[in-house]
Amino acid sequence: MRKRNYFRTSLVGMSAGFALALSGVLAAAETIKVGILHSLSGTMAISETTLKDTMLMLIDEQNKKGGLLGKKLEAVVVDPASNWPLFAEKARELIQKDKVAAVFGCWTSVSRKSVLPVFEELNGLLFYPVQYEGEESSKNVFYTGAAPNQQAIPAVDYLMNDMGVKRWVLAGTDYVYPRTTNKILEAYLKAKGVADADIMINYTPFGHSDWQSIVSDIKKFGSAGKKTAVVSTINGDANVPFYKELGNQGVSAEAIPVVAFSVGEEELSGIDTKPLVGHLAAWNYFMSVDKPENAAFIKQWHTFIKSSKRVTNDPMEAHYIGFNLWVKAVEKAGTTDTDKVAQAMIGLEVPNLTGGKAVMLKNHHITKPVLIGEIQADGQFAVVWQTDKEVPGDAWSDFLPGSKDLTADWTAPISCGNYNTKTKTCSGQNY
Repeated sequence: MRKRNYFRTSLVGMSAGFALALSGVLAAAETIKVGILHSLSGTMAISETTLKDTMLMLIDEQNKKGGLLGKKLEAVVVDPASNWPLFAEKARELIQKDKVAAVFGCWTSVSRKSVLPVFEELNGLLFYPVQYEGEESSKNVFYTGAAPNQQAIPAVDYLMNDMGVKRWVLAGTDYVYPRTTNKILEAYLKAKGVADADIMINYTPFGHSDWQSIVSDIKKFGSAGKKTAVVSTINGDANVPFYKELGNQGVSAEAIPVVAFSVGEEELSGIDTKPLVGHLAAWNYFMSVDKPENAAFIKQWHTFIKSSKRVTNDPMEAHYIGFNLWVKAVEKAGTTDTDKVAQAMIGLEVPNLTGGKAVMLKNHHITKPVLIGEIQADGQFAVVWQTDKEVPGDAWSDFLPGSKDLTADWTAPISCGNYNTKTKTCSGQNY
């Protein structure tokens, strides 16, 4: 009798356990998981943490609208901790273990390069929200940040044509984005007639803090009697001591202006902006843009984050655009299947936050306006120049010999990310 009761109890326990496991499976099946792959610690946390919060806000808003395909969205947040190999490990976990439908993440190009083989191997979907060096187009990545022709080249044109700059300091963090961008800019400047002697190039490690000798060199380089500017691809928290040292050595924006590609409102918040006033940044969005769409976004952000002091910035807008494009593509495809969503994405358009439209192009880049902003004492930017209309993102530079004949087109019959227009061949990944 005791054995029979034990057997019955065991059956009940097993049934309860099975039911619990089944309910867990069913609950998972009732949600669409979205991966968030941003550094929440380490040198890049200063920039990336806000992007995690942005994605949580966008997912929350979509769930209030009823979710997607009749299911709630579920955020899966991981911290790759500014560790580039760890990005790849976390990406693999998100795709294989968590079964996410798409991933929104990365900041530095080295982190994107780290995860790229994983997304291509496992056929995942990555939305990359930060300006980058170009020279890439993957069927598994949608680039919602700026390509060089949507940020770096227009910024140099502004300095050259509007400010009369003749000497150039290309200062960057030592990794792929600054090195490739500066390679493009160096070729562009030389094509414009700038001599080698009028170009100074310098690289520093992530988190670099001792800028005294470098700023001294910049100051000396700028004392040759020609208008000099710094084009900065310095990333992360190294920007804080860099600008501070410029102030310490009396390098004003009037004397040697700095135009930055990785300094936005988030990087300026909470620091003394006095040494930075008058310096410039080139982006595709600024919080100060006076448009109804932007006002609504800022209000939504402040409500979600429960603080009216938190700023918005360009990569946040890129996630806003990328997320809305993904939602629209999933609805169009009627599924979260990677290939079907990627195909549905081409040609879709959604509003940006500056009053225009972002269109997803065949090369997996989008159309973006280009804005030059001047840093103000309150940490905001006054827009001093902008393009008349959105600029289509170009995956391959027209100024590098190995790239100028390449194009990216993920539609038939080409369906290739690096198609050579002269040889009519695809030398890389294709469908």
